[in-house]
Amino acid sequence: MKMLKKLYDKSELWFAISWIIAYCVLMSVADTLSAFVGVDKSVTLVVGLLLSALILYFIYKNNLSDIYGLCRPKVKPKAMLYYVPVLVMLTANFWYGVKLNYGIISTLLYILSMLCVGFLEEFIFRGLLFNAMRKDNFRAAVIVSSVTFGIGHIINLINGSGAELIPNLLQVVYATAAGFMFVMMYCKEGSLITCIITHGIFNGLSAFTNEASITQEMRIISCIILTLITGSYAVYLALTLPQKSKD
Repeated sequence: MKMLKKLYDKSELWFAISWIIAYCVLMSVADTLSAFVGVDKSVTLVVGLLLSALILYFIYKNNLSDIYGLCRPKVKPKAMLYYVPVLVMLTANFWYGVKLNYGIISTLLYILSMLCVGFLEEFIFRGLLFNAMRKDNFRAAVIVSSVTFGIGHIINLINGSGAELIPNLLQVVYATAAGFMFVMMYCKEGSLITCIITHGIFNGLSAFTNEASITQEMRIISCIILTLITGSYAVYLALTLPQKSKD
């Protein structure tokens, strides 16, 4: 823990980059080990919980919860359009039907691991990386946080999750738009809680997506719709941000 604090005090940016690398490597290895064990997300959940616990301990031990958005939202739902675009986005996994893709235990492990992913990715990309950069250049921080979040999904091609090239590239596109939306939500609310919950639920609901019924054309259409929804919402939030949120 002292080593983490030392790295954090020396450079918040390198602290964020170190966490991104550690997260990508450890979770990819965990997915591979889960496949080897034969129980999807079994090792992934354990690693996700350990990383989440380590981050939370570090944050609360050093009284950084408010700085990194682990607090209640500071604006009313009306200012967020009552989260209607977010709620629409959450239905995307059911657009082409519903199917139980795993057994009961595997489904539970999958959902819990996705909740950990929601927390870890929001905290790392929006909390750590964005905050480390926004002090010097707000716009660059928004772009880097969004794009790196999107590009980071390419790792699904090599982590044993079974992702195919075209669907994964489409995921990168709308994940970048979603990253833009999440960072704007964070700036508007001053909190990561809604982002974490939304991200975790969206990923978790993918356990019930009827993949067999989805054609490549459907994937492209879904990608376009999701990108338009999240991108438009992000632009709206950006245009309504108070100046102090950009400082």
